[in-house]
Parts: sequence; C-alpha cells; structure tokens
Amino acid sequence: MKITTTTGGTRQRRRTALGLLLACSALVSPAAAQTRNVFPPQNGSLPSVANTTSPTSNTASNTALRGSTSAQPATNATNAVDDQNQDDPNVATGTTPGRNQAANQEPPYEDDLNQPREEPLDRGAEPVETQEQPREPGDPTGIRMGSFLLRPSINQSIDTETRRSNGTKIRRDYLSTAIRGSLTSDWSRHSLTVTGEGTLERNLGSSSQGEQPEANINADLRLDLSNDTVAHITGGYRFSREDDYDPNALGGASTQPGVHEFTGGASVQRDFGKIRGTAALDLSRAAYTDAKLSDGTIVSTEDRNRTGIDGRLRLGYELSPALVPYVEVATGRTFYDLRRDNSGYARSSQSYAARTGVEFDLGEKLRGEIGTGYEIVDYEDDRLKSVGAVTFNGSATWSPQRGTNVDLGLRTTVQDSTTPGQSGWVEYQATAALTHEMRDNLIARLTGSSTLRDFPSGGPSDETVWIGGAGLTWAINRYLDLTGDVEYEQAEGGGADDKIVRAGVGLTLKR
Repeated sequence: MKITTTTGGTRQRRRTALGLLLACSALVSPAAAQTRNVFPPQNGSLPSVANTTSPTSNTASNTALRGSTSAQPATNATNAVDDQNQDDPNVATGTTPGRNQAANQEPPYEDDLNQPREEPLDRGAEPVETQEQPREPGDPTGIRMGSFLLRPSINQSIDTETRRSNGTKIRRDYLSTAIRGSLTSDWSRHSLTVTGEGTLERNLGSSSQGEQPEANINADLRLDLSNDTVAHITGGYRFSREDDYDPNALGGASTQPGVHEFTGGASVQRDFGKIRGTAALDLSRAAYTDAKLSDGTIVSTEDRNRTGIDGRLRLGYELSPALVPYVEVATGRTFYDLRRDNSGYARSSQSYAARTGVEFDLGEKLRGEIGTGYEIVDYEDDRLKSVGAVTFNGSATWSPQRGTNVDLGLRTTVQDSTTPGQSGWVEYQATAALTHEMRDNLIARLTGSSTLRDFPSGGPSDETVWIGGAGLTWAINRYLDLTGDVEYEQAEGGGADDKIVRAGVGLTLKR
C-alpha cells in the first residue's frame, strides 16, 4: 500500500509539473512573437534571432523559428525542445545561430504574412517632382520633311496708314499679307538654316500709291570641319522699295524704285588655344528697278546698279569663356555697272576699315558683341571727296527674367549718293526690341529705332528718322494667333518732314 500511495503521489506531482510547463509555454511563445515585430527582418521573410531585444532562452527562440504555437500538446512542446537541443550544436555551446544558418534550417519554413517585409532603412534622396521643375515652353508646330523641320506661317491683316508730308495729308487703307517660314536641319553634324518672309500690300481702292512690298530670305550652312574649325556659307536675297524721304529718292515720284539685293559669303573660324581667328569674304549685288513719276513718266535708275566684294580678318584672345576682345581689319571694292552715272560721275570706290571690340557671352542672360573703329571710302572720281567716319557696330541679347527678351543693335555704314557733286553720307542706326510674355498665350512687343544720316560739309543738312511701335499677340490655339500693331514714324531734316502713323489687326495661321 505504501508503494501505491507513493506511486500515486509521484504521478500527481508529474501532472502538476506538466501543467506548469504547459502554462509557461503558452506565455513564452506570444512574448517572443511580439518581440520580433519591433524590428523588421533584415533579409528574407524569416525573422532574425540576432535582432531580438529581450534575452529569451534558446528554447523559446528556436520554438518560434519552427512556428510552434501554445495550442500544441505539452508533450509535443517538450519533445520539440529536446530535439532542438540535441540537433543544434549552437544551443549546446550557448551561441546564437546566424541569419543564414537560421534560414537554411530544415524543414523549410513558410512566410509569416503577419511580419513586415524587409525595406532599406535609407531610401536615398527622393526625386524632385517633375511638376515642380521649370519647363521650357515648347513649340508643337512644324512639318517634318525628312531631316528638316519646316515652320511656316501666314498673316492676313487689315491696316490703315496716315501720312503727313510737307503740309499734305494722305490716308490709305490696305490689306497686308505676310508669309514667313523657317527651315532647319536635324543632322548629327553640320547644320542648315533657311529663314524667309514676304509682305504684299493691296490698297482698298483703285490706286496703288504708297504700297510697300517686301521680301527677304537668308540661308546659313554651318560646316563643322573639326573640333576647332567651323565654316559658314551664307546667301540671301532682299527686295524693298525706297522711302519717299530717302536722300536718293526721286522727287515727285508716285512710285519709288525697288531694290533687289543679293548677298553671299563664306567665313572660317578656328581656335588656336586661347587665340581665335576668323577670315571672311562677302559678296553683294544691288539692282534697281524703274521709278514712276506722278505724270506717268518712267525713269530708269540702272546707273545705280553695282557689285561689291569685301574681305575681313579678325583676331581675338579668350580672356575667359565669357570675354573675348578682338581686333579686325577689312577692305572692300565696289564696282558700278556703268563707269559713269547719269550725272557723269565715276562712283566706283575702295574702302578700308579697322575695328576693335569685345565679344561677351554671359549665358542666357546676356550675350553679343560691341566694337568701334574707323572707316574711309575713296571714290574713283577725283571730284568726289572721300568719306571717313568713326564707326560703332554691335548687337546684344539681354534676358532680365524668364519670358522677357531685349535685343539691341548698332550699325554704321557709308552710303553712296546720287546727287551731283556729293560723294555720300555716313549712316548711324540704333535698334531695340522688347518682347514680354504677359501670360502663357499673350505676348507684348515694343520696338524702336533711330537713324542719323550725317552728310559731309557742303551737302544737305543732317537727317534723323525715328520709328516706334507696339504690338500684342494672343495665341488662340497652337495654330492660330490674333495680332494687333501700331507704329509711328517720323523723318526730319535734310529737306524731309514726314510723319506716318500705321495701325492694323490680323490673324496668323501657323503650322
């Protein structure tokens, strides 16, 4: 009986121990799982034992790796602990298995969907949103023609002009048709650019007096001969009609002569380290049409037809990529078709010029060049005095802010006269143009120019011409623009007293 009692007590104590072990197992397993949620796994979907923060026992850790739960029977939990301690040498030595070692344990374990996926702690700098970056305005128009892009446009406007000249007032209303276009190449090397525009005026009436047709086309072929050598071949044509207040205009003419101008040239620019050299040769041809007097008489002006050839050499030194001072010498020869004009003067001439200046390029904000020098023209006829003058030439493009551009220009030329006994005059011209983008589809324009004609002593008094204008362009859509322009022109001195006001509205169709 004592043995039976002892045996029953022993069994009772074993049952009590198993119950305590089962309760402890139920408490330990959730605690270990909660600890793993604090740090996401470093590699793969399996939790890393090395990342646990509380010093749990090896038994609890390995039980968690095997995915055991507190719902398992106590005997299975005890056997799992015993098997793990026998098979895993790290447990016997008191070491913790590494990340790869735990991942390679058998049997394979399924992903725990309740555990967070591994993500890099440092994602790096986030990219700036493209919507926040400034975008350059793009022109969607254009017609693709092989390796060329053609951008044509046509403007039809109705205009009015009021002219006051020497006490008389003349008004005309007319239709103006302007065609413009540009053709640019898309080559990997070299480039060709062709620009052109033409304007045709038609008076709203039977008279054609005062109509001013114009045409202009220019081409520039750039040849990239090497990394340091660039060549340009240029050509152009321009037609215009002389103004009534031009010093060479015919008095009393109802239609002034038209001028056909042809130009061509070639230039080569090469860099020798910081030294930049340029050699250029230019050709020009001027042909004049007949003039028509008020009584219908036709007057020939072919004695003014001439051909010119000019050459120049420029040498510059690059102080920095933004500043290149230079010196330049030039010479030219003008040949008239008729050795003597209608007044008996031989007006063929030889010209010489020297200049110095600086080229500047400060990026998109400001770039251009400006120079000054001296030019003299000697005429073949000894009765005609040489014309010499200080010259100013240059151009600049300034953009004080995005959407606003200012273009400035200076030019000095020596013009031949048709007046008997007068050799010519010096013409100084300054131009300015301002464009401002008021809105995405609204652009405002301001233009102005001043021309001073300096006659030598003994000739006519100096003449000044002022021109100012303003305009708006409203882009209705990407193919259609509404335009409005107004212009004021005044010429005074040299026997001229003209005031002209022009205004018009039109539509521009572009592709």
